[in-house]
Amino acid sequence: MDTLTLVESIGDAPTATLFGLITGVIFGVSAQRSRFCLRAATVEFARGLMGPRVAVWLLTFSTALVWVQGAEMLGLFRGSDARIMAVTGSWSGAVIGGLMFGAGMVLARGCSGRLLVLASTGNLRCVVSGLIFAVTAQMSLHGMLAPYRDTLAMLWITPNGENVNLLNALHLPQHSGMALGLVTAGLALYLAKRHQIGPKTWIFASGVGFSVAVGWMLTWSLAQVAFDPVPITSATFSGPSANTLMFFLDRNAVLEFDIGLVPGVVLGAFLASLTAGEFRWQAFDSVPVMRSAMIGAVLMGFGAMLAGGCAIGAGVTGGSVFAATAWLALLCMWIGAIVTTHLFKIRLG
Repeated sequence: MDTLTLVESIGDAPTATLFGLITGVIFGVSAQRSRFCLRAATVEFARGLMGPRVAVWLLTFSTALVWVQGAEMLGLFRGSDARIMAVTGSWSGAVIGGLMFGAGMVLARGCSGRLLVLASTGNLRCVVSGLIFAVTAQMSLHGMLAPYRDTLAMLWITPNGENVNLLNALHLPQHSGMALGLVTAGLALYLAKRHQIGPKTWIFASGVGFSVAVGWMLTWSLAQVAFDPVPITSATFSGPSANTLMFFLDRNAVLEFDIGLVPGVVLGAFLASLTAGEFRWQAFDSVPVMRSAMIGAVLMGFGAMLAGGCAIGAGVTGGSVFAATAWLALLCMWIGAIVTTHLFKIRLG
């Protein structure tokens, strides 16, 4: 069934929600089985290692680049139409928010996407941290923290009311995006082989990146036939976490891609952990660990909304369409995480 037929059968909003669910399930299964985590990769890197965690992150990132750029070459998607490219970007937000998010994910022992995946496998620590993250994100979007976010974001913004395409800004040909993805994939596969990462792990790590491309292509195809304007977006967990929370609290909330994405991740990760025999209940080890996780979740919630996305939304999804502020936010997330790792002497694991 093609997108037009689906829209005519069930409508725009349910189709968007279904597409979010599909994207989320792919992400949830792949992220749970591959142990994909930007926090783990940055802590490993901060220790001077280019080990298996870095390899998994590079596999995800490179796969997203290759699939998204390939889809654009084949006419299945147009990056310039993406919501992140169609709005004003914030350089200051990317820097400040990225640093905050990077520090927060180290303290919380996982980025927002990783917390959602772990919460789905019975980790109650991540349930608490994830809820705090979602509430803080909502407060930063529409609540009492919104004025502070706006002030910081407006310190330095992109011109002409839209984001900057990094390839265009550097005067690089469009195919250079695919080339960068292939080179990064080569490095990732080298590291995977060097650290004896099994085929299942790197295939599932690639699946996380593939889910990003799926989300872009599905929402773009929907936008071409929908009766009402449809945001062209993909996997991200700052705005969607807040929107999903409000969907269950506000009877006037409407269906959209975000409302399918988060439950899809939960469902995918839960089923993946259950079939692998890895579902188990876990809680906080101590009061200091709980305090650190709660502080980290607040930093991530505000930082993600300020930076224009989380480790997935900006770091992989935004990066795959070469949104310049997303690349800057990703860099600052790495810096914030590395500095925090050294300051608090965070260990691997």
